[in-house]
Amino acid sequence: MSIEKKAFGKTTDGQKVDIYTLTNDNGLQSEIMTYGGIVRTLLIPDRDGNLADIVLGYDILEEYIKDNPYFGALIGRYGNRIAKGKFTLDGVEYILATNNGPNHLHGGDKGFDKVVWGAEELQTKEGPALKLTYTSKDDEEGYPGNLTCTVVYTLTNNDELTVDYVAETDKNTVVNLTHHSYFNLAGHNSGDILGHELMLNADHFTPVDDALIPTGEIKPVRGTPMDFTKPMSVGSRIDQVEGGYDHNFVLNSSGGSLALAASVYEPNSGRVMEISTTEPAIQFYSGNFLDGSNKGKGAVYNKHNGFCLETQHFPDSPNQPDFPSVVLKPGEKYTHLTVHKFSAK
Repeated sequence: MSIEKKAFGKTTDGQKVDIYTLTNDNGLQSEIMTYGGIVRTLLIPDRDGNLADIVLGYDILEEYIKDNPYFGALIGRYGNRIAKGKFTLDGVEYILATNNGPNHLHGGDKGFDKVVWGAEELQTKEGPALKLTYTSKDDEEGYPGNLTCTVVYTLTNNDELTVDYVAETDKNTVVNLTHHSYFNLAGHNSGDILGHELMLNADHFTPVDDALIPTGEIKPVRGTPMDFTKPMSVGSRIDQVEGGYDHNFVLNSSGGSLALAASVYEPNSGRVMEISTTEPAIQFYSGNFLDGSNKGKGAVYNKHNGFCLETQHFPDSPNQPDFPSVVLKPGEKYTHLTVHKFSAK
């Protein structure tokens, strides 16, 4: 196993960006950059042992800076949407950017996906790892409190990509961190993902309004096109879902301890990805807004050419008192572990 570091350019304000290549004992490989904590490549074998890059992305840093639909990025302070870009905490109203129609999305105009993280190489008994750190200052993007964040990516010798998050604050705040890779298990440049077979360990989901904000209800998936409790191809019922899938699923595990959240099988390559998490929910997004304008790594990414499975708390939780709390207080630790396990059959 190994870790290699190289320069990957500079941001528009002159900050140096590095990219680290992690390789495990079995030859799996991933490139992770300090800009946005972005996973640029992830090389995984198929049933015949052939490696392919299974995450969508770009060739150069400038493309990530100019136009990135969150390819491979770390998301914070709040993953997903907050209605009308505001919430009230301890009687104080906080105003956030409205960067997704009338709503706040993925941390705002300059979320964690657009900052340069500090980096430290780690050689662990599980495999090569990269420790990323960032401190979000009080009132950054409108959020209260200085929030110190650590994220460790490990490419384990059990063929897992693990993402381990820790955050602490000096003032009551809200936190919902996640990871936003777009996966295509046939290879990032192999067309749509509609034939992928998906299982979600979720008997319920949170319905949304026209702006993709939860209505506050928690509904059963049974009898709806949201039912992935048994493996179903992504495309089998997608035409019954206006706009495609971009929904929060309530995991049966309820969060707190590591449990299976999702599994995906791609029949042509035989690749399998199983996702386990300590979070209470997972957002399934079927790449609905990809439109061919995103071109990277020799590919043109059209609608449904990748999917996201973002482990998380529920969207708009700061405004939804019946949803699990996302409040973090001084002296507490936000922790979140997600494991992507790869195999082939």
